[in-house]
Amino acid sequence: MNDSRAQSVSKWLLTALLAVGSLTIVVPLYFTVVTALKSPSELRGNLWAPPQDPMWSNFADAIEMTGFFRALGNSLLVTVVSIALVVVTNSLVGYAIARNLHKRLYRGLFAYFLTALFIPFPIVMLPLVKEMAFLRLDNIAGLIIVYVVYNLSFNVLLYVGYMSTVPVSLEEAAMLDGAGPFATFRHVIFPLLTPVNATVAILTGLWVWNDFLLPLVLLSDQAQFTLPLVQNVFQGRFTSQYNLAFSSYILALTPMVLIYLVFQRWIIGGVMRGAIK
Repeated sequence: MNDSRAQSVSKWLLTALLAVGSLTIVVPLYFTVVTALKSPSELRGNLWAPPQDPMWSNFADAIEMTGFFRALGNSLLVTVVSIALVVVTNSLVGYAIARNLHKRLYRGLFAYFLTALFIPFPIVMLPLVKEMAFLRLDNIAGLIIVYVVYNLSFNVLLYVGYMSTVPVSLEEAAMLDGAGPFATFRHVIFPLLTPVNATVAILTGLWVWNDFLLPLVLLSDQAQFTLPLVQNVFQGRFTSQYNLAFSSYILALTPMVLIYLVFQRWIIGGVMRGAIK
């Protein structure tokens, strides 16, 4: 009797916590949508009240002012290419380190990567910007390179930890069949890394898509600005067009929501397999 009552209480507590947690998402989302559909005059009234006459034209104005489709193309290009390169290169580095941790050189490399996790970006920001400008990589190509390299330390930690669960006998069998190191990685190891690859791809995609600071300090050509960066157009020195800004935020958010809705089965499945593994 006591056990059933305790379980009932715990379920109600969990439900209450979920309800409170959902409010942290629902309330800002409601405020965003309501603000996006208001006119400038309505913004001076009750901020929580729904718009009397929804201004759907705000979205068209936001698209025109930000050059939305050009920025969307830039963001898609940077995100897709960064994810592909991060998964391929970072998994190779993690595999090489994981299988050679018995060697002093690779142990030192692993320790070096772990140390880099504790270096704040602002410390290396100015030297990085100057170096990329000197190399004439203050463009989308340079931005992608920085994305691939910057999260290498954390991703190597993930891959090395995951590789410790993959039997070495699989590689030995492949090598007995005449496969070299790269062929073994491509045909044997890489397919087994699907769960951790999914985790790395999700984390990288969310970070790259939403990142504001790196494009701000690296990109010098406005034609190459990504979606987070073009939101600055609504922030003037003396005025802020909040209704158009929030319309633009919704437009920038929509592609990632659609991608999640389409691929949620594979995204959740990959993360769950990685957790179980």
